[in-house]
Amino acid sequence: MRSIVSFAALLALLWPQCAAAQMQPHRAEYALRLGAAANAPRIGTAVHDLAQDCAGWHLKRDIKTEIALTASWKISLASKLDSQETRGAFRYGVVQTQNGNPREITGRVQRQAGEMRAEIVYAGSPPAQFVLPPPTLLPVAAIDHLIERLRAGAAAFPALMFDAEVIGDAFLIDVTERDRATVRSARPADRPVAMPPGTSWPVFMTFTRGRQQDQRPLFSVAALVFDNGVLDRLTVETGLVAVTADLQSLEMRKPPVCPRS
Repeated sequence: MRSIVSFAALLALLWPQCAAAQMQPHRAEYALRLGAAANAPRIGTAVHDLAQDCAGWHLKRDIKTEIALTASWKISLASKLDSQETRGAFRYGVVQTQNGNPREITGRVQRQAGEMRAEIVYAGSPPAQFVLPPPTLLPVAAIDHLIERLRAGAAAFPALMFDAEVIGDAFLIDVTERDRATVRSARPADRPVAMPPGTSWPVFMTFTRGRQQDQRPLFSVAALVFDNGVLDRLTVETGLVAVTADLQSLEMRKPPVCPRS
């Protein structure tokens, strides 16, 4: 399940923290496939719905997959996220389901008195409380940081980001801009999706546990990142399996007009 939900971790990375950021509210639908080959079998869908109001951001994400291991053995996986983020706080609920068995997770992360504290509750277990490294970005702020560094011409840089869906902790993400020739080709069966005008960057990212930085990366992600926060041509590699995600439809939304503080 982790290899599929890793795609959600990448999407959770990419949201800015204020209306002045590059990110735009939007709804995107993706097709998920097992492997990077042009004829790789389709295994599911992902819907990413990001709304913005004057208080912050509201993200809903719905990922559904079904993998046929043999003719008679299939694994059904799903992950639903509902989260809200302001400048200094992040609250969320996740329901992850494997073969019809759901697991509920709720959490909150808040920056107070110079510290970022997290409280994660797994259904049926006492809350887990811990302090995150001070530079940890909330999920909505991370894309702003990513786009700003890419715009500034940084070829490689690290970032710490809180993740709600894979590890419920901080990820250390090492980002490298790649040559455009490395971008995976469009699928022959996919219809072209009209993208808003703007700049895009092909990137490669490795994800390691942020509070245990001596470990090997859990997975890597290649993607095309647009300066409005939209993603396409994602490839998640875990070492055992590759899962790809390709944009199928995109609806851009206007940001709210908010009073100056």
